[in-house]
Amino acid sequence: MSSSLASSTGKNGLAVLLAVCLAALALPISFTGGALAAHTISIEFKASAAQINWITNSFMLTFGSFMLPAGALADVYGRKRVFIGGVIVFAIGSLALDFAPGIVTLNLLRALQGAGAAAALAGGSAALAQEFTGHAQTRAFSMIGTTFGIGLALGPLLSGSLIERFGWRSIFLTGTLLDVMALAIALTVMRETRNPDSARFDWPGALSFIAALGFLTLGLNQAPERGWADPAVLGAFSLSAGALAVFAIIETHIKHPLLELSLFRYGRFVGVQILPIATCYAYVVLLILLPLRFVGVEGYSEMDAGLLMLALSAPMLAVPAIAGMLAKTIPASRLAGGGLIAAAAGLFWLSQIGSGGPMSGLFGPLLLIGVGTGFPWGLMDGLSVTVVPRDKAGMASGIFNTTKVASEGITLAMVNALLASLVLFAVRQNIAGEGTAQYVGEAARQLAAGNLDKSAGMLAPMGRAALTGVYDSAFSMLLYVLVTVTLAAAAAVLVLLSPRRETSPGKDCVVQE
Repeated sequence: MSSSLASSTGKNGLAVLLAVCLAALALPISFTGGALAAHTISIEFKASAAQINWITNSFMLTFGSFMLPAGALADVYGRKRVFIGGVIVFAIGSLALDFAPGIVTLNLLRALQGAGAAAALAGGSAALAQEFTGHAQTRAFSMIGTTFGIGLALGPLLSGSLIERFGWRSIFLTGTLLDVMALAIALTVMRETRNPDSARFDWPGALSFIAALGFLTLGLNQAPERGWADPAVLGAFSLSAGALAVFAIIETHIKHPLLELSLFRYGRFVGVQILPIATCYAYVVLLILLPLRFVGVEGYSEMDAGLLMLALSAPMLAVPAIAGMLAKTIPASRLAGGGLIAAAAGLFWLSQIGSGGPMSGLFGPLLLIGVGTGFPWGLMDGLSVTVVPRDKAGMASGIFNTTKVASEGITLAMVNALLASLVLFAVRQNIAGEGTAQYVGEAARQLAAGNLDKSAGMLAPMGRAALTGVYDSAFSMLLYVLVTVTLAAAAAVLVLLSPRRETSPGKDCVVQE
């Protein structure tokens, strides 16, 4: 670790940082590993397509919805206590996954993992803010970002190797081992701190926020199976909207809100919130969708799929740091916007490559997407606290982290639902001349979830080649949507993050480009 990290307000700052980084490393490995193992898990447990989607959605739902409340809990009840509790919950959930008897139990344990991950990350970040100050604090938090980059880059390769050698359950044991090490260090060196100015915890705000995300994810996951106009789906969306309205009312009338909505009057702050959403559509969703395609549709081994995913994720090891250095001379709006445009170009390139081609043909577009996304990825954390008044920086960071994590879960649910709908539409178009299939809906959802074998068994009249063509067509259409969203986000970033956007931010507002 850099010597610049040695300046700490506590005696054990570096050890605390190591504990938080070990806990943080377990999160992306669990995230990418679950996606790579989904095909094998679905075969072993004979899971439906919706159950396969919940392998990721359940983790991301609780991770995203508990992040904001966990940060507030850490301030009120103690940062160490929340971090330790989160690490223990994550470790227990990971260990229990090794003995999961079925898909329902597995998905419930994945949700438990997500809740523990939120508490560990929120509590650990808050603890680090008490251990380091000034430039040392910036470097400490950048180490967490680097740790996430390492996990995202090496997670698929590590998971692929573990699955082939020891089976899919071994990838979750990795999370347990990392968290046990983090726990042993934290119990010894981490000191307990609280925010003396924190009021009682905002339970109504927290519960309404969790309900809003939960019902939205439920509706998105049910829509491909039931139909978008189904009363249950519309009811879930309505409940989500109602919970969100309640949350907004609570937060505008409470003295110490979980979310200070007034920050959204800063145009550049709004622009920063677009960055994690854009990277979700351009990059994060591919971490889930591509392993399903590579293993379940194209027939690659988990190891080969991990190698392909390395082309997408490896740039995260270096590009964010390069972006930070370039930002000293090039406006961050141009770096982030330009990176998103490059990622959109990579997505379009990928849309032109169907299944069955040479493995080497996929490296180019995946690398371009990873490099392009690395620019906004490396800038957005710093920007989140430099575009608002200094006294709002803490709240701004909390909002940004919540946006980043919550948007991942919502985006994954939306994209999975869209792909399933596109595949279902294409299957129905192609099977019209083959007679009536008995399980068209479930077969299409299985295909969208990357289970070509099961789909072909249900739709024998079509054949594997036709189903592969249906999948390729739907996947390309999905990528066109992702290209459009990414380009729209790039345009918004170039406008909203322009230094001229805030004509008079005030003397207490830190504006960096």
